[in-house]
Amino acid sequence: MTQNTPLKHSLQAGRPALGCFLNMANGMSAEICARAGFDMVLIDCEHGPGDITAAIQQMQAANAGGCPAMVRVPWNDTVYLKRILDAGAEGVMIPAISTGAEAQAAVAACRYPPRGVRGIAYPIVRASRYGTDLAAYLEKTVDELLIMAQIETRAGVENAAAIAGTDGIDLIFVGPMDLSASLGYFGQPDHPEVRKAIDGVKAAVKQAGKLIGIIPTPEYDARTLFGQGFDLVLDGADVAFLRDGALAKVRAVADITAGK
Repeated sequence: MTQNTPLKHSLQAGRPALGCFLNMANGMSAEICARAGFDMVLIDCEHGPGDITAAIQQMQAANAGGCPAMVRVPWNDTVYLKRILDAGAEGVMIPAISTGAEAQAAVAACRYPPRGVRGIAYPIVRASRYGTDLAAYLEKTVDELLIMAQIETRAGVENAAAIAGTDGIDLIFVGPMDLSASLGYFGQPDHPEVRKAIDGVKAAVKQAGKLIGIIPTPEYDARTLFGQGFDLVLDGADVAFLRDGALAKVRAVADITAGK
């Protein structure tokens, strides 16, 4: 993806993308991940501690690093989606979508009337550059905004075709960990029944002509997943990068420092 090509267009053109989660609600970690070369970063407002102000700071930092910034919202909520889109999110991921009706509601929350129900304040929000780029922004809200629905429940798997077929849903993102729990295999994202469900979702998504994303698991790394036809892989998180780096440094000399 080039800096001037929206992620949505790049994915739809057949170019796979690698991203990571931002869970530290920290602008510096966002900029570091952006400058590392990821194709996108996903600010995690579902599991991360940050509020919308922190999300804006991370968007600004990621954009300074030349990287698109998307947001995973806490839940499928019309008001929260409105606020995070006003804040300038270039895409949104809505967790735990389990039916076609829920997918339709998510899309409606992201669209202005008559296509949806999103509240109107575009002349003064960050997304429109505070009203200095209105015409371009109104066009971008449909053309460039990436709307991602997460399938991570048994019901979501059963309704994958309806969810993927929803007009306005651009990408289905599978959540293997929550899905494994929903299917009765808690903490076993590579259990054969879980992988069978994931394969079923992928088939439904491809049949609908939509994009599909996922995270790596112990038996399926990013390279393997891209080879299987996944369009977007989110591999790691800022907090994990820091944790793993710190642990590696400590363990490298643990035999020396253990007796201090």
